[in-house]
Amino acid sequence: MHRVYRSRWLLSGVSLAVGIGVGAALTRAGDRHNKAQDTSNGLLDRIPIIPIPSVDAATEITQPGQIAVNKSTAVTKYGLPSLSNIKSRESYVISYDPRNRTAAWVIEQLNAETLTGTSDRTLSEFKEDDSVHVYHRSSNEDYKGSGFDRGHLAAAANHKWSQKAMDDTFYLSNVSPQNPHLNQHAWVNLEKYCRSLIKDHHYHNVFVCTGPLYLPQQEPDGKMYVKYQVLGQNHVAVPTHFFKVLILEKPGDDVELRSYVMANMPIDEKIPLERFLVPIESIERASGLLFVPNIMKRTSSLKAITAGP
Repeated sequence: MHRVYRSRWLLSGVSLAVGIGVGAALTRAGDRHNKAQDTSNGLLDRIPIIPIPSVDAATEITQPGQIAVNKSTAVTKYGLPSLSNIKSRESYVISYDPRNRTAAWVIEQLNAETLTGTSDRTLSEFKEDDSVHVYHRSSNEDYKGSGFDRGHLAAAANHKWSQKAMDDTFYLSNVSPQNPHLNQHAWVNLEKYCRSLIKDHHYHNVFVCTGPLYLPQQEPDGKMYVKYQVLGQNHVAVPTHFFKVLILEKPGDDVELRSYVMANMPIDEKIPLERFLVPIESIERASGLLFVPNIMKRTSSLKAITAGP
């Protein structure tokens, strides 16, 4: 199955179901192509890409309760996937979800400069985000004894250029409850891969957008439900899945898009990362975010191909 946009960038990889069949796809690799066909009525359905007003790096967002995005914030080059509760940090831009006590998405920029430095993560500590109203923020107590890690969305190791930048990744607004095995194995492998695209594959910049997903599952009564655990007194939502959308800048004008989804569960780190590639539309549909319209406005020629059976 192919979908082509009138531009020159490549969405490479293999579709992996992000709806009902995610868990099964991880353990039944042999029939994953058939599973992809069976999800035609699920979250992988194609939806129209509806153009929305984009936000340039020079745009300030000053709605009540928001921190203005700095005019020089380079991470907003390809726009923002949504415009709610935007906050700007030293090293990333975040859209905070006060209901779930975690971010809806976090965007960061990786390049040779951000990945180089002497910052020490042992000097950083997880801390409450005092820019979030006390009713809507998470605390370290929420995670204590929960069985979940405080999983970074913008990874600390992506920001060695500045101790302040690394410290900012330890705000709990940049954290989601993550299965420890996932956090310490498959997910960290994906984070390392993002950095390797700069170090080993010679991309100039990699823009990384990371966030949680809350996907439905079919219950024994045959109906679909969205169910997730909450932690602590502040009821911090535990995502069912996580996504990463990568915008890769090559030398010249070529831009490539790759998008990944992992279930918030133990995943064998030996499974190739290509197995978690999904069509970008599946993330847009499941998350309520839009990436493609903004990217297309900033790319003179863009071709996106989703590989299929």
